[in-house]
Amino acid sequence: MEAVLDELYTTPPSGFVTRRETLALAAKTAGRVDDARRIRAARRPTLAAWAANLLLRSQPEESRQFLELGRALREAYQALDPAGLKDLSAQRRRVVSALSRQAAQLARDAGQQLSEPVQQDLEATLRAVLADPEAAEQWAGGRLVSALTPPSEFRPDSTPVAGRPGPRSRPAPPPPPPARATKDEVAERRRARQEQLARARQAAEAAEQRLREERARQADADAELQRARERTEQARRRVSAIEEQMQQAREECRRVENEQQKAEEHSRSAADALTQAERAAHESAQQVRRMARGGT
Repeated sequence: MEAVLDELYTTPPSGFVTRRETLALAAKTAGRVDDARRIRAARRPTLAAWAANLLLRSQPEESRQFLELGRALREAYQALDPAGLKDLSAQRRRVVSALSRQAAQLARDAGQQLSEPVQQDLEATLRAVLADPEAAEQWAGGRLVSALTPPSEFRPDSTPVAGRPGPRSRPAPPPPPPARATKDEVAERRRARQEQLARARQAAEAAEQRLREERARQADADAELQRARERTEQARRRVSAIEEQMQQAREECRRVENEQQKAEEHSRSAADALTQAERAAHESAQQVRRMARGGT
């Protein structure tokens, strides 16, 4: 059932309803009434949400690295200095832009062109996945029905999201006044921040490297596709030329056949005339011989 729903949510939105009804009917015919009801309850995704689902299913390794990058960024953003934040923000923009372009290419391969507003919704969804743990969890499920909105700032994975209560309903007591940190504690926090920054940078660099490799493979595939298209066009031109020659040959054959028919008719007429001439000559010769005998 889960595989059926995964397959349904990677179906282009234009064919979603038809595919949903087909799968629901198959489940009902097989006696799985609850499954059929669950399939029919599935909502058709927007084009941006579908493209995000397609990216997750089509590129599992890149998607896993992207989710890891989000965890590292959310962790690092809690303790980094402005310079480190600026560096990671630039990496985040590059990764989101590259992944959104890859998703758009996957959509084109599936026969769907993403407009500029849809592309913007897709990028917003990817930014939300990096910044919000709940958004990351929703995207990881692969069944988004609408685009996600990124929060104004990064949310740590332990922070309850507005609208979803935390583990306790009572307000927490006020925190105790901060104690003066020792030099060792300051050094330990600095070391922890540096480790967080290093992990976040490593995750971002791994994601960028993976995207560079995928772009190179995509470029090779596009070049091969272009060469195949050129070969196909050449073959079509040759077929067109051959078909034109065949048409000319057919017309020539019909013309020659007509000429042959006329020649055959002329030959038969000539043969008939020859027969008549031979008969007349024979009769004339007999008449001459009779006249010669009579004269004798």
